[in-house]
Amino acid sequence: MNRRKAPLLLALVLLLAGSALLVFKTRPEQGSSPEAAPARASAQTAANAQALAARNRASPAAGAQEGEDGLEQPGGDLVSYLRSRFGAHIRNPHTQMRMLEQLMRHFQKLNPTGWEADLLAVLKQAFPELYDELAQRLHQRLDYEKWVKEHHAELKDKPEAERRAAIWEERNRLFGKEVAEKIWVAELRNLAVADSLKVIDALPGASVSDRMAQYKQSIQKAYGENSQAYVQTHQQELMNRFLDLGSVQKDLGSMPPEQRAQNLRTIRQEMGLDEQALQRWEELDRVRDTRWELGSQYMSEREALAQDYSGPELEARLTELRARYFSDEAQTVAEEEQSGFFRFTRPRQWGRN
Repeated sequence: MNRRKAPLLLALVLLLAGSALLVFKTRPEQGSSPEAAPARASAQTAANAQALAARNRASPAAGAQEGEDGLEQPGGDLVSYLRSRFGAHIRNPHTQMRMLEQLMRHFQKLNPTGWEADLLAVLKQAFPELYDELAQRLHQRLDYEKWVKEHHAELKDKPEAERRAAIWEERNRLFGKEVAEKIWVAELRNLAVADSLKVIDALPGASVSDRMAQYKQSIQKAYGENSQAYVQTHQQELMNRFLDLGSVQKDLGSMPPEQRAQNLRTIRQEMGLDEQALQRWEELDRVRDTRWELGSQYMSEREALAQDYSGPELEARLTELRARYFSDEAQTVAEEEQSGFFRFTRPRQWGRN
């Protein structure tokens, strides 16, 4: 036989064999009885679960990354991924909710009308011993989402304290108080720190250092043994929240430049910044100080020109003035001013702008 024809004939044989197998497997069963229907239905459910598992299993991709829904992309075994990612803490309600919300986003994109059944099938494969609990948690989550949507307008019109109380009353009703507090533990901690900041801001006669000490205590109280790790991973956010306090800005603004620079350095040190980061911030402060000083001088000259000139002549002189002070940014500043925004009339936020 011609060697070049052999592979072609072999492929034809395999194709015919596969077609015959497909016809055989899809041929209706003979003599099936009504009593066999439940068994067939159960088998079909298992088949659906297996089909879903197959859809969620791709050949393992090297370097798979998380997508927008938080799940592994572009492929990989989803069941194995869930076990490795969440299995160690799967009995924690907070972990359960994180996983469920990621799965909801994932399956809602894949199957907008039948996503819930797909999600439950994956849960049954990944955590069969906790399936009932996880299914209940999903339904609680959906009931809570429905309640929030139905009461959105009502909640929006309530004062903050009343809105917070109403939300927590519903969470406690749906999930139980203990579970609800575990699910929204991060929110509770964040609210505790936010409430402490209000108290710290109102402390009479406290120095910046006193307020920082109180701030660190509130973080320690809210996060306990995890407080140091939390500060390390949220340095910028925590630092900004402290610097945004009106009392802190007032104190920094009343200090001589050297004292203010030292206080800013101390604040950043307390938030765990290393020496290199401190030096970068100090350089940025110097750049900002120079910029604000130039801005102040520019605004003074601008006001003087506005008193002496008007119309096209004033605009021509302002164009020259902006070019002298801002060089490449002159056009941007001109457009800002035409829209009514004057960047150097904003309040100075020390350590922030």
